[in-house]
Amino acid sequence: MTGSTIIHNGTIIDGTGAPPRRGWLRLEGERIAELGAGPPPPAERAIDAGGQTILPGFIDAHVHIMFELRSFMQRLNDPFSLRFYRAAQYMRQTLDAGVTTVRDCGGADLGVKRAVEMGLVDGPRLQICVSVLGITGGHTDGWLPSGIDIGLFDGYPGSPSGICDGVEEVRKKVREVLRAGAEIVKICSTGGVFSPTDHPEFTQFSPEELRVIVQEADYRRGVKVMSHAQGLEGIRNAVEAGVHSIEHGIYLDDAVIELMIERGTYVVPTLLAPIGVLEAAEAAPGDVPDYAIRKAREVIEAHRDGIAKAHQAGVKIAMGTDCAVTPHGTNLRELPLLCGVGFSPMEAIVATTKTAAECLGWQADIGTLEAGKLADVVICQGDPLADITVLEDTANIALVMQGGRVLKDTRAA
Repeated sequence: MTGSTIIHNGTIIDGTGAPPRRGWLRLEGERIAELGAGPPPPAERAIDAGGQTILPGFIDAHVHIMFELRSFMQRLNDPFSLRFYRAAQYMRQTLDAGVTTVRDCGGADLGVKRAVEMGLVDGPRLQICVSVLGITGGHTDGWLPSGIDIGLFDGYPGSPSGICDGVEEVRKKVREVLRAGAEIVKICSTGGVFSPTDHPEFTQFSPEELRVIVQEADYRRGVKVMSHAQGLEGIRNAVEAGVHSIEHGIYLDDAVIELMIERGTYVVPTLLAPIGVLEAAEAAPGDVPDYAIRKAREVIEAHRDGIAKAHQAGVKIAMGTDCAVTPHGTNLRELPLLCGVGFSPMEAIVATTKTAAECLGWQADIGTLEAGKLADVVICQGDPLADITVLEDTANIALVMQGGRVLKDTRAA
């Protein structure tokens, strides 16, 4: 988009943590040119916020945009290419929630990213890992005793299988996912809730394997590594190896929290994920395996306690949801959950704007409403600082702009 645009008559929460203020934004093309107070300057186009709240586009640092929880038989009967058409719907739902950028943590390949960049489909800006690296019998291994494999990250051209064992295999697998277009390397250093033959507390990858993964990613492309890590030992191993972000971080203790602060490691909590497993089981009995229901129930309290301690200690926490476990478009349900473990509403908003942008390494362009940054802007009905739950309802997201382009506008509806 070219030309100047004014967004005015609203209360600005700029994502930096600064107090809200009445004012306006002037955009030039895809970027923010200036912010101000008082009468707005003339522009080719004016967007009246109607006295509502103006915020940065939200960022979800942990989604799987290519799928949602569906029964095994449904997945078996879907043609392979149908997943890409479903993903277009999921991306639309994500945008409608005000989420303009996501880090896809397994599933989206380079073609999906390019389709969004080329404007072939509307979707959030994507940072991709392509495949998820894990051990045989680990969190990415969907093998069942019957011999059937229900893995979510099956290999296909453009998305190599992520199962690898031993130092030389993990080195090669990092090279393969980087070749396929990964912007960050995703690994599993513990088991998980949805894996059929392990447990969240099971440690996966040896410390030596983890060091090689981190070194290989850094040596070849300067790429960082994120780790699905739920059990304490696997979290500690990942942090000590130099992993950039811990995903989920269920079982945390004071020592590993201190280590994360020392190393500058991010945590992406996904408090919504185990809740989503239980909701899915209740909505469609029989669709969710018993082992996943049992493990989800086991972890919820420890998950909340660990993230509360991490937040209180000052660990860098970026908002992520694991959407796919819960339906896409429900991303901002995570914010009240963060507030439930000690975040203020402003801190929760910063976690899904400024801090999430920093976690992705994209803070020069997104995450806050500041001159020079991309014009990712949301207008929300209501005051999220008074009631953070207003952001949960996509009907309250009146306008969504990405890079100066309006992708949703219900103000006149």
